[in-house]
Amino acid sequence: MEPDLKKYQQLVEKIPLLKKEIAKVIVGQEEVLDEVIITFLAGGHCLLEGVPGLAKTLMVKTISEVMEMSFKRIQFTPDLMPGDIVGTEVLEEDHSTGKKFFQFTQGPIFANMVLADEINRTPPKTQAALLEAMQEKMVTYGGKNYALPDPFLIIATQNPIEQSGTYPLPEAQLDRFLLYIKLGYPSEQEELEVLQRTTGTYRGKPETVLSGEEIRQLQALTREVHLDSALLAYITRLIRATRLENTTVPEVKNYVEWGAGTRAGQALVLCAKARAIVKGRYSVIPEDIEHLIFPVLRHRISLHFRAEAEQLDTDFIISKILAQTPVHAK
Repeated sequence: MEPDLKKYQQLVEKIPLLKKEIAKVIVGQEEVLDEVIITFLAGGHCLLEGVPGLAKTLMVKTISEVMEMSFKRIQFTPDLMPGDIVGTEVLEEDHSTGKKFFQFTQGPIFANMVLADEINRTPPKTQAALLEAMQEKMVTYGGKNYALPDPFLIIATQNPIEQSGTYPLPEAQLDRFLLYIKLGYPSEQEELEVLQRTTGTYRGKPETVLSGEEIRQLQALTREVHLDSALLAYITRLIRATRLENTTVPEVKNYVEWGAGTRAGQALVLCAKARAIVKGRYSVIPEDIEHLIFPVLRHRISLHFRAEAEQLDTDFIISKILAQTPVHAK
């Protein structure tokens, strides 16, 4: 089904304006911003990895401002409890009758955009409190279901360097993240501009570009983007090439312990469609798939100890899969 282009054209044209407003506060990091916007258009959540001091929190807060969304930040610590995230019941009293009752008080998870800062610093019990929210977009407490705001996005961050006292995310939790985005250092020119902006009188104030309803419309449009059957088959072959029982890629056979599940294919399809929208297109091209396969798969492939011994990461394996999987089947 082809989307009604006239209906959505004005919305799609707002995406460059969105990025322009974000650029008033955030210097560079265009690829990272694109991938966060792609995550949102695809209706998922993302894991953002980067060393301290790269403005991860500021970036997420700025995105929430230009998209007219409520924003909450949760600082994950070893003593954080599930109730600190989802909320808890408080004993209240009806002053007219004197009767006491429990009233559910919503936690910080009840926001359009939630920053789960340093998510790997809290124990698995607390990490698991996010699972239902991420998958079902609701919270269950005391036998009752509480719907989360729509739209809803969790952006979790973790520090790739300091691993002492951390709790690595279990595979089930990692798989809930649509994209695993790596945030690198800025270029020399970008870093110079950051220093000039942040140590002087410059005060960038981004304007709101998209309303909540417009975001929901864009998310609906994303699913209508055309994906050719040949490209869908290409995505299927790429995902299956990560698995030992299906692959013909030597590096997968030698270094991979287990490959990606079907959810990875769903993620790659939706993200490729979202990238097409971000680039102003209504049809997916191979470049969309090849660009996004890295953040889609890097947390969905488990490597053998041999790979760690040879200092190989999942991006290396993905690049080999890409190189040995043609777009069109022979």
